[in-house]
Amino acid sequence: MAGRQPDDATWIRWFDDLSNEDVATVGGKNASLGEMTAHLAEEGIRVPGGFATTASAYRALLGTGDLRERVTGQLDALQRGAELSEAGAAIRRAFLEADLPEALVTALRDAYRSLAERLGRDAPDVAVRSSATAEDLPEASFAGQQETFLHISGEDALLDACRRCYASLFTDRALSYREERGFDHLAVALSVGVQEMVRSDLAGAGVMFTLDTDSGFPRVVLVNAAFGLGESVVSGTVDPDEYLVFKPLAREAGLRPVISRKAGRKESKVLYSDSGDPPTTTVETTGDERDAYVLDEDEVLQLARWALTIEEHYGRPMDIEWAKDGRTGELAVVQARPETVQTRKEAASLRSYRLKESDGTPLVRGLAVGDAVAAGPVCNLRSPAEIDRFEDGAVLVTAVTDPDWEPVMKRAAAIVTDHGGRTSHAAIVSRELGVPAVVGTGDAGRTLHHGRDVTVSCAEGEEGLVYDGLLDYEEREIDLTGIPGTRTEVMLNIANPSAAFRWWRLPADGIGLARMEFIVNNHIKVHPMALVRYGELPDGEARERIARLTRGHDDKTAFFVERLAHGIARIAAAWWPKPVIVRMSDFKTNEYARLLGGEQFEPAEENPMLGWRGASRYYSEGYREGFALECRALRHVRDTMGLTNTVVMIPFCRTLGEADRVLETMAAHGLERHRNGLEVYVMAEIPSNIVLAAEFSDRFDGFSIGSNDLTQLTLGVDRDSEQLAPLFDERDPAVTRSIERLVQDAHGRGRKTGLCGQRPSDDPDFARLLVEAGIDSVSVTPDSFLVVKQNVAAAERDARQHPPGDGP
Repeated sequence: MAGRQPDDATWIRWFDDLSNEDVATVGGKNASLGEMTAHLAEEGIRVPGGFATTASAYRALLGTGDLRERVTGQLDALQRGAELSEAGAAIRRAFLEADLPEALVTALRDAYRSLAERLGRDAPDVAVRSSATAEDLPEASFAGQQETFLHISGEDALLDACRRCYASLFTDRALSYREERGFDHLAVALSVGVQEMVRSDLAGAGVMFTLDTDSGFPRVVLVNAAFGLGESVVSGTVDPDEYLVFKPLAREAGLRPVISRKAGRKESKVLYSDSGDPPTTTVETTGDERDAYVLDEDEVLQLARWALTIEEHYGRPMDIEWAKDGRTGELAVVQARPETVQTRKEAASLRSYRLKESDGTPLVRGLAVGDAVAAGPVCNLRSPAEIDRFEDGAVLVTAVTDPDWEPVMKRAAAIVTDHGGRTSHAAIVSRELGVPAVVGTGDAGRTLHHGRDVTVSCAEGEEGLVYDGLLDYEEREIDLTGIPGTRTEVMLNIANPSAAFRWWRLPADGIGLARMEFIVNNHIKVHPMALVRYGELPDGEARERIARLTRGHDDKTAFFVERLAHGIARIAAAWWPKPVIVRMSDFKTNEYARLLGGEQFEPAEENPMLGWRGASRYYSEGYREGFALECRALRHVRDTMGLTNTVVMIPFCRTLGEADRVLETMAAHGLERHRNGLEVYVMAEIPSNIVLAAEFSDRFDGFSIGSNDLTQLTLGVDRDSEQLAPLFDERDPAVTRSIERLVQDAHGRGRKTGLCGQRPSDDPDFARLLVEAGIDSVSVTPDSFLVVKQNVAAAERDARQHPPGDGP
């Protein structure tokens, strides 16, 4: 042994004696474990106990024998152009051949025995984790660069695992990472964390982030979960369950703001090996496990509240690993580090992508990572050993990635994987690199053949799509600085709940139109009456498909309510506490009939546009049970989740008597106007809504002008007719005077008015007309927001400079 040996106190530090100030001593990971142990236990957060070796211990090891000379020799050779893989292998071999200092061996044995006494178990299982002194920093995560060894039992096994941890400071990926970021290899020390093992192999584990990892939306906790050890989630070898919890309401008594819940395929799980060599093994999950959720709602909420407490303590968004002990049922936090991707993004601008062409039939589907579009030839690789075949700008397709893939990932136009969730290695690294990725496709490796040109789109919500060919797309940048303020509110039309978080940075005044039928058509896909009367459906393809979609739901109607509630909740959460106006379903009969199981519940109509649609369905015998499900979903959003910023809007309400019947029906289903602050609006799209605006004002809290239907019915022009297209004009005096009259009459009764449609973005004069009429709001698609805001601001300036009645 070379050099003076420090006393035992410098070899080992217990977690409860550490804090974030000790990164230089025990590395970022272990310092964070100490910080939580010391400061957050009183908040009810369970962090398994343990201890850490110090940087002094690592440096003492480096000073034994000829280890330092062997390491520096290989690092010098690397600088002279030696192969990184050869230099890394030689350094790791040197560490594995070195003897640990005797004082360190004694300190490790003594600490392990003390831990056993604390736990009341002989030779307890421990997790042995690497923690570098330049790791888990806000500006550089170093995640996955060093090794972790699980299910270590016994003193000799612990010593061996520590030696392997020290060697892992010089894995090829760690060497490459430090080289690229300019870190001095010998200035980084390694601490080994020894932590009580949570038996998540008997239950489950996962990862959670205190923001939405793709959009950076800061008001949710994203939780991923899988059965078995958590490494399957981190590595991306499984497609995990995913939950979203709305942070502002997570601690409110009586509320349960789990705004999204999706079951992953979870086709495998990682368990401890019976032989211990290797220490873990991967096995297939059972059918029941694939259908079941890893966590119940109480557990999801507990984890989310812990995550919120950890974020508040650290003062920044966090990336947290958790585990559930199958012996006790207890949850625990096993790691917490700063989130390093969204935190570094500039918020002054918003980049938007849009496909300009598509046949609508993707080759594969998965989870979108990011919101960009990219195109290129497929490079289908099975392992990192094949990366020499990769060409810059290709689309990398593989089963799953780990840190060994990172040198090629940064050269890819896009990344597509068979497995993994939004917290997998592929997803995290893709975000860090700014490369769009589609993960968890299931079959990309089989479907996307090497050399095939494809377009990868992450611009269509949370679902990532891969299309055949090199499709045309556009990229726009919205400058969020200098957007003018306006008296007239400019709101958004949002159809797709999965895209809602993408636009959260826009300074919009809320959502003027959220179409319920989009959620039903795209996220539920089943006619609600086919679920209500599932037992009456004839055997056939529709019945079988409904059975597959609703697996895990004994009550088929609960599937509809849950999916619809989660879709609405995502939109409401994105704009909380600003109003989100949700239009009840407005399918036409021919559109309803195309839903699964819909044909037998819908009549054939000659003109569905003027047929059984909107309000007329809600109280009728043929659909009232379906409308009850819509009401149940909205009650869950408002009363159970607490998202009371949702406003209900009734479409195509023809008469006052119909308005009364709809309001009575809603009240019977628990959606009583003004109870718990509920406001109910009506679409103004029929001339009767204009003529009787004062009377409709007695029944509703506001109006939203549907300019397409209002123009159609005012002028008697079929809006879908090519022959009559020249006559379809929203600026026709009959239409504009109707709008002016509605605004005047509604304001006379203290009711708000808005218009949802594209015309204000396409036609500045139309925007000026609306401003002059005194309309309260306009609602447009997100990519039109900036143009409309500018048009409205200009119209308001003109109105101030030239008020009505001013002469030239």
